[in-house]
Amino acid sequence: MKKYKLKKLVKSEAKKEYKIKYELELNSAQLKTVETLKGPLLVIAGAGTGKTRTLIYRVARLVEEGINPENILLLTFTRKASQEMLKRASQILDNRCGKIAGGTFHSFGNLILRKYAQLIGFNNKFTILDRSDSEDVINIIRTNLGYNKKEVRFPKKNTILNIISKAINKSSSIEEILEQEYPHFTDNIIDIEKIKEEYVKYKKVRSIMDYDDLLIYLKLLLEEHNTVKSRLSNFYKYIMVDEYQDTNKLQADIVSLLASEHKNIMVVGDDSQSIYSFRGANFKNIIDFPSLFPDTKVITIEENYRSTQPVLDLTNEIIKYGREKYPKKLFTRREGEEKPVYIETESENYQSQFIVQKILELREEGVPLDDIAVLFRSAWHSNDLEIELTSHNIPFIKYGGFKFIETAHVKDILAHLKISVNPMDTISWFRVLLLIPKIGPKTAENITGEVVDNKKGIEFLKEHRHNKKKYESGIKELYTILQVLINKKIPLEDKVKSLLDYYIPVLKIKYDDYNKRFNDLDSLSKIIGRYDDLEKFLVDITLDPAELSHVDTEPSEKDREERLILSTIHSAKGLEWNSVFVIFLVDGFFPSAYSLESEEQVEEERRLLYVATTRAKENLYLIKPGLEGSSNYFSSYCGFSKISRFLEEGDILEKYVEKWILEDEE
Repeated sequence: MKKYKLKKLVKSEAKKEYKIKYELELNSAQLKTVETLKGPLLVIAGAGTGKTRTLIYRVARLVEEGINPENILLLTFTRKASQEMLKRASQILDNRCGKIAGGTFHSFGNLILRKYAQLIGFNNKFTILDRSDSEDVINIIRTNLGYNKKEVRFPKKNTILNIISKAINKSSSIEEILEQEYPHFTDNIIDIEKIKEEYVKYKKVRSIMDYDDLLIYLKLLLEEHNTVKSRLSNFYKYIMVDEYQDTNKLQADIVSLLASEHKNIMVVGDDSQSIYSFRGANFKNIIDFPSLFPDTKVITIEENYRSTQPVLDLTNEIIKYGREKYPKKLFTRREGEEKPVYIETESENYQSQFIVQKILELREEGVPLDDIAVLFRSAWHSNDLEIELTSHNIPFIKYGGFKFIETAHVKDILAHLKISVNPMDTISWFRVLLLIPKIGPKTAENITGEVVDNKKGIEFLKEHRHNKKKYESGIKELYTILQVLINKKIPLEDKVKSLLDYYIPVLKIKYDDYNKRFNDLDSLSKIIGRYDDLEKFLVDITLDPAELSHVDTEPSEKDREERLILSTIHSAKGLEWNSVFVIFLVDGFFPSAYSLESEEQVEEERRLLYVATTRAKENLYLIKPGLEGSSNYFSSYCGFSKISRFLEEGDILEKYVEKWILEDEE
């Protein structure tokens, strides 16, 4: 007789109905991300793949699943980013999404520390120092310890604060920061350590914190008080972190501690866009996440909605040779026909001329100025271009660094040159005189009055009344250099060289970061070298109407007027334009010469180029200027003439770009 087993049937649950039709709104990888709610999840979202959209829909999905919004924590790098995400989530679902705990690491730290401050020795009404306040405290400590009276050069208050903060955010020692960025202050290691020690005590006694403290003490609270850690972890049952590749060691540790009870943590980022190590961002955080959470599910989002396929083919090839990465290959349904363009120019100025001409052509084709960007590795790389744009009345806005002619050290040089052309220039006299040690505003005003108002001119500097004054030698040196500048028999090139010889010692005294300012002065000398007439140069460099050009570190909504975008690549991350120029693709400029001693730094430079090229939607122009034979006063980049090593790998120049040759019009 045949036996027939009766199986236990599992009752099928009715399929849950959602208000949002996720399968219609998202691609397969995005949908998979949104539907994965439990356990550790690492989402590698390539450039232009809709990372923010994915986060928004996941917020909505969690709420639709019935999870209390207050138990969801969304950590971002700007308050604006979290507010925008929660606002959009509320729009596609309902107002419950607005009740989610969202904000920056620092704002979250402030919220938690207000509740538990007493556990770490603070009053819960502690105050927070802003940057200026912190510098003032450092100055008080610096003065109390007597370092302001040292005969030898000692770092200024803002420099000391920078050193301390960088050591915290990069998880480095004071010594390491000094060696990397301020080698001229390495003899002051013990003194700066002492200031740091006193700074910590000063804040603790008075129950005040700076921005770094909000993270330091939040981590300390979670590490030393298990009850608090468990309470917070059990409350914030679902954690999401945006731009995880930009987190530093402190932030990654905080996230790990918060997720310790439930492991319901999703981090979103792109290892190929990890470019902020100078701020303390730790590339290893995203690479090692699966090791930290062994059951991590990894989802890669690769469909790009920004760029054409030829642009993506190039960017894929650039990042393909990265040594440590999550594999991905971006693709799009926007096929496109135009390959990225590669151009070698005869000189830096030819590079600038090409860009100006091409911008004017793009405008004729209907591309708005504010949909065109010129991207560069370092802020000073745009110096020559800024002058060329100004001469053609092309308005621009610059992100990252300062507008060339508005930097303090360039203005110092220009002030000397202006006096040599117009000895009645009161503003320039005042600026120049204040550069001389022992001359304050009152003395500068008196001397300027004699020179200009009483019409005594440069010769006033020779009068005996200056003898035996504490600023006597400074006045004599100023008179000597001004005599060189007004001498019509001396070639302009020699005048500039003499002026730089005079100014460099002043630069080193006035600015702690003088080594970072040399390149601007070198650019200035090269630009002046294209002129035979000093007056014409001064007119060209200062004719830029103030309302047409703007400088900032990050874009804002009010800046969406029609102006060309100039930007460091670091400031361009997250943005996109129809047409993008990437300039100075010379080995030693990009990658930077400062990165060549470290494999990790070279790899970050590769990721930086990847970020630059993935900003382009339609047109991408890669430019390598010729630098052979170009003079360099400071010689920091002398000898660099080869194409960027990242463009020489694989078949990039043969397969993925169209090569153009520039010819002069006959």
